[in-house]
Amino acid sequence: MYLLILSYKQPLSEVDRFVPEHRQFLERHYASGHFQLSGRREPRTGGVILVRAASRDEVLAIVQQDPFHREQLADYELIEFLPSMAAAGLDGLRET
Repeated sequence: MYLLILSYKQPLSEVDRFVPEHRQFLERHYASGHFQLSGRREPRTGGVILVRAASRDEVLAIVQQDPFHREQLADYELIEFLPSMAAAGLDGLRET
């Protein structure tokens, strides 16, 4: 499991131009089963995505498809972790 943290590096006025295309990107990867949870940061400085993938390289390949990456609107921090505990109803996210 991976935590993908996006940090905007351009003004929100520029980011907002690509939000509809970014949402389509998110929808594709929810449909594929890669994305488990996502949302914007508060204050609005970026976003967070919980990603299920077989490898770091797979996540990096997914990032390449994000319009925020293509347009150089965000930096990405990728954190790998092994979820061993989960709240009731989220047991499907555990890996160990």
